[in-house]
Amino acid sequence: MTNRALDDEGIPMSTTTITSRRIETLRDGWVFVPSDASTSSWPELVELGEPVAVPHTWNALDGQDGGNDYRRGPSTYAVRLDLDPIMGERWLELRGANSSAEVHLDGVLLGAHHGGYSTFRVHLPADVTGEAVLTVVVDNTPNDHVYPQRADFTFYGGIYRDVHLVTVSEAHFALDDHGGPGLTVTPTLDGTRAVVHLDARVTGGTAVRFHIEGIGSVTAAIIDSSATAEITIEDVRRWHGRRDPHLYVVRAELLVDDEPVDEVTLRFGCRDFAVDPELGLLLNGEPYALRGVSRHQDWEGVGNAITREMMEHDLQLIREVGATSVRLAHYQHDQYFYDLCDEAGIVVWAEIPQITDFLRNGTQNATDQLVELIVQNHHHASIVCWGLSNEITVTGNGAHVVDAHREMHELAHRLDPTRPTAMAHLFMLETDDPLVTVPDVFAYNLYFGWYVGELADNDRWLDDFRATHPSVAIGLSEYGADANHRLQTSTPTRGDYTEQFQAAYHDHMIDMIETRPWLWCTYVWNLADFGADARDEGGLQGRNQKGLVSFDRAVKKDAFYAYKAAWSADPFVHVAGRRYVDRAEEVTDVTVYSNQTEVSLWCDDVLVDTVAGQRVFRFRVPLVQEHRLTARSGDLSDSITVRRVETVNPEYALAVAPISNWFDSVAIDRPEGRYSIHDTMADIKSSPEGRVVIDEFMKRAAASRGDVGQDVEIPASMQEIVDRMTVATLLTYAGSATTPEDVTTLNAALNAIPK
Repeated sequence: MTNRALDDEGIPMSTTTITSRRIETLRDGWVFVPSDASTSSWPELVELGEPVAVPHTWNALDGQDGGNDYRRGPSTYAVRLDLDPIMGERWLELRGANSSAEVHLDGVLLGAHHGGYSTFRVHLPADVTGEAVLTVVVDNTPNDHVYPQRADFTFYGGIYRDVHLVTVSEAHFALDDHGGPGLTVTPTLDGTRAVVHLDARVTGGTAVRFHIEGIGSVTAAIIDSSATAEITIEDVRRWHGRRDPHLYVVRAELLVDDEPVDEVTLRFGCRDFAVDPELGLLLNGEPYALRGVSRHQDWEGVGNAITREMMEHDLQLIREVGATSVRLAHYQHDQYFYDLCDEAGIVVWAEIPQITDFLRNGTQNATDQLVELIVQNHHHASIVCWGLSNEITVTGNGAHVVDAHREMHELAHRLDPTRPTAMAHLFMLETDDPLVTVPDVFAYNLYFGWYVGELADNDRWLDDFRATHPSVAIGLSEYGADANHRLQTSTPTRGDYTEQFQAAYHDHMIDMIETRPWLWCTYVWNLADFGADARDEGGLQGRNQKGLVSFDRAVKKDAFYAYKAAWSADPFVHVAGRRYVDRAEEVTDVTVYSNQTEVSLWCDDVLVDTVAGQRVFRFRVPLVQEHRLTARSGDLSDSITVRRVETVNPEYALAVAPISNWFDSVAIDRPEGRYSIHDTMADIKSSPEGRVVIDEFMKRAAASRGDVGQDVEIPASMQEIVDRMTVATLLTYAGSATTPEDVTTLNAALNAIPK
């Protein structure tokens, strides 16, 4: 990796490294008050609150424990500052405060910001010196004008990223430019040459000297608070993903009468890309398969107030699984994580939190967050596109939604003509809807085989799209299935939340993707389990369990190794089912994942079989007692322990069995001339009484997935698929969200309705 400068604590600095400024990180000495206490004195704040270190979130625990009852409201952070008299300016820089924030100094409101995932700065008056009390009121109260408001993740409140006190001279690079560095770097490639366009925005000064390390320098005069120049790189070394993530370093010095008074340093890469409907993504003119995962930033017990070590751990997991790309969902991530992706060659889909529910009063806020995303991250070589929204039509669509996205698309191109805009569409959005083609590129979130339909419907849907629109590139922005790694079985079934079903689901999806190289991007949902306090399913409350690794990153589920076998070149073998120790079957199925071409399995040092193949190797092993199973391929090996038991270990199953299993052992009444759950949705809804019963039941079932499951509008094509299914079949998708008692009650209500 490229070396990074270190700050005074030996921590790698972000790409925006300002060496001539004085930057103080405000970590300690804060007081936290769970209310708006902005007018309180310091003694009152100390009395009302508790000492905390920043970064901090007040929802680290209650935002992950289920019930959708985590505290959303205002809270106050306060710290005492000792401000020296200065000849210059002071700015407070907050890297992330969710969702809205007001900054006060000695009770005077200095500024406000709406949007919880981007950097913003507030100017501190120079005439305030000596001891002063800084208070920041952060508020994640639900409203109708700040994104996000409805989504399948927890909106952790707090100042959860670093806070800096920045001191500069009167002449300095712009600190009021949407949280950006004051410098934009735009390389344009022409064969072996790159022309790097440089644009600095400043306050004061007479000229800016630009210097690209190892290349050369140029000085440009300041005109209307801006200085622009170009530097040519001959025989340019291109940033080329994981193969060669080469970064250049540019330094801009602000001059006053030829003397430097301020400096900004950025790293950037020279590359170009395009999306082709036949070849997928082209990086520097070469097909470059974007195969990756999505990432939420939160960790178990920590929420969003994560450390750099946690970010590095996530990046290491992405590298280990062999991914070439990451979708950073569903908001702007920490600058440090973009730095890590730049260095590692991980291509990034970056986006804003315009998600699920289009806010008529939130169009300006979505625009503001898009501007901040682009201005603050323009220099990152890893970013391939600017995401405008995700599943924005869940609760409705219309011309106003299309118009708002078209305006944002045009704005993004004005700010950055070099990158495409992107959208992730809900799989229920009709493919001929005008919204689909507003962005330059798009992808769909498909969950066939988990929420609705069969696994093979993913294949059919994509093939139908390609047949209908052969000249349009299509990607797969989300797909996945939940798994609680405590749950194990020899007979995986959709909705059982077992590690085995998740692995089988992803085995299918990997095969599907590998035979469709024209998919310009594919992203597993998700790298890790994450907080979704409204959820109550799969034996755990308050989280989405679609991760390839556990919420605390301690457990790599078997599906992780399925992708490692498909994507990684690092040799390995992995015996799946290591948490499925107690097995009640006489002969057990054993799956081994490996990127080798031949694997042998040994049971207690006796060879079971040697299998040639690719990625997935399957064996049948008789069980008698406790056994040690070892997979070998050359010098590689991996082992697990299993033992024969008489009955299934109850710890391996949900307390309430999946409905699909329950149906196998219980007779359901279906009286002649009356409805039952064995009738199709369409037949039942043809009766007014039947429609009322079904609608009420579906409303209650949707509540288990929180707000994101409410008020969903299903288009006609999707409703036709649902209506063709029997209620019994549809219920098998509900998992633990529907109990046998719910089904019995529903069937009895249907039995009371004559056909």
